[in-house]
Amino acid sequence: MKITGAQAIIKSLIAEDCKFIFGYPGGAIMPTYDALFDKKRDIHHILVRHEQGAVHSAVGFARATNKVGVVIATSGPGATNLVTGIADAFIDSVPLVCITGQVASHLLGSDAFQEADILSITMPITKWSCQIIHAHEIPSIIRKAFTIASEGRKGPVLIDITKDAQINSLIYDDQVSSGLNEYIVKNSTLSKDLRFIEEIKESAKLINNARRPIIIAGQGVMAAKAEEILKKIAQKANIPVVNTLLGLSSFPNPHPLYKGMLGMHGNYSSNLLCNKSDVVLAIGMRFDDRVTGNLSKYLKESKIIHIEIDISEINKNVKVDYFINSDAKKALEAMFPYIESNKHEKWLSQFDILHKKEEEIVINDEIYPKKGKIRMAEVVFMLSNKTKGKAIIVSDVGQHQMIAARYYKFHRSNGHISSGGLGTMGFALPAAIGAKIGVGNKREVISIIGDGSFQMNLQELAVLNQEQISVKIIILNNNYLGMVRQWQQMFYEKRYSSTEISSPDFIKLAEAYGIKSDRVSNREHVSTALDKMLNCSSSYLLEIMVEKQDNVFPMVPQGASISETLLYHEA
Repeated sequence: MKITGAQAIIKSLIAEDCKFIFGYPGGAIMPTYDALFDKKRDIHHILVRHEQGAVHSAVGFARATNKVGVVIATSGPGATNLVTGIADAFIDSVPLVCITGQVASHLLGSDAFQEADILSITMPITKWSCQIIHAHEIPSIIRKAFTIASEGRKGPVLIDITKDAQINSLIYDDQVSSGLNEYIVKNSTLSKDLRFIEEIKESAKLINNARRPIIIAGQGVMAAKAEEILKKIAQKANIPVVNTLLGLSSFPNPHPLYKGMLGMHGNYSSNLLCNKSDVVLAIGMRFDDRVTGNLSKYLKESKIIHIEIDISEINKNVKVDYFINSDAKKALEAMFPYIESNKHEKWLSQFDILHKKEEEIVINDEIYPKKGKIRMAEVVFMLSNKTKGKAIIVSDVGQHQMIAARYYKFHRSNGHISSGGLGTMGFALPAAIGAKIGVGNKREVISIIGDGSFQMNLQELAVLNQEQISVKIIILNNNYLGMVRQWQQMFYEKRYSSTEISSPDFIKLAEAYGIKSDRVSNREHVSTALDKMLNCSSSYLLEIMVEKQDNVFPMVPQGASISETLLYHEA
């Protein structure tokens, strides 16, 4: 069948079961948008208001559904506007296929109108990138792109397609796009591999003999759909489980073995006792500096077992005793028969003692304040109770992000979406849109955003109205860039340089975009306002005026050990 390159792009996407595309049209990608016009029933295009919003939306979609997110943009500024979102997806291991238009092949390198060398720009932040100048290359390269994005450690790929490749014709072969092919990545640690089995047995033996074991569960648990087998292993051996920021919701918070979040603003018991453990089973995480604190003081008493699909992450930041270079589910399923039942009662009781201390000094005052202005934590905790921990929480970056991570009690997997490694402000609103498009009416999607972060991509409110989807937005407004202000207070002698921020009238803004809204300043009205928001069938924006100079504790100061976690700061 003879078709244009643009038609081949759309047919190839349909063959990959792509139902949604996030993008913005322009000159160099116009032939593809024209081909899309004829396939609107097969692929729904979501018109964002900025290309960065397209990538974040695709990330939200991918993380909520465990599918590949698809982005499309034009050349030049359209392509370069994707860069921040691609970098965000790369460091957080999110599978994306980003398709950009490019000037005609005979103009490449001539500084033509809206030409940018997007391959060179994005090479360090993609798993793979390719430029297509011949129409016949399109089906096989798109097939390869989806495979690379989703196999092994997931991540973004970019395909740059010249305008003439979109216009020219090719003979389209359905088998090229639909069949299994040579591009599938082979995992070197299959269950039949003798080294794999030996590492599994030795790791299980180490766990069985441990007196103070701990499991660190990262995002890789959810990427591999290993939540249930993780729970079985933890329960069989009575091992406490802690999460990284991106690993949140991989283990149900109400479970008695769940002991909280690790890291700079993690739970007190998790941080202190992780450093006192004798065996650490780290699953699908990369020992990020926000988790480890000072590496010279990290896990000095521990034997470390690292299950990680990306070999380059093993022994990169932390030297381990055993590593299993594998998909988390395959590794844990292989390990389960070798794990022995245990109790670890004395070890588990130490978590309870330290958690009680954190409750007395930090938590109780945060979620049950008796006076003063509304606290961020009481809002999130109340929201958690009202939604029974079953919503998808999409948070932006800053104090509110840490508060959401600490005080929302996640009952269901894939319940927490946030920008982790890159820490991208402006992430939450478009990511929430993508997540909601992915899950539809199956789950509530709630975006928790600070007033500073919200202003970075607030134009995406228009998508909510145009697409008629229901995303609930909570703006925790403290009139500050809160996390920067906290650091200025603690480490820069309260020299508040450029952190107090003014905002537009968010209620009028919501009205302009056709979104229902409300503002709350009094504690007595918070519960009713949350109920009103949650009961609304359409999108809703709730602005809550919170304490201006609230701080997030516990906190590991930069350069400190996780054993030096602070519960408060003396002014």
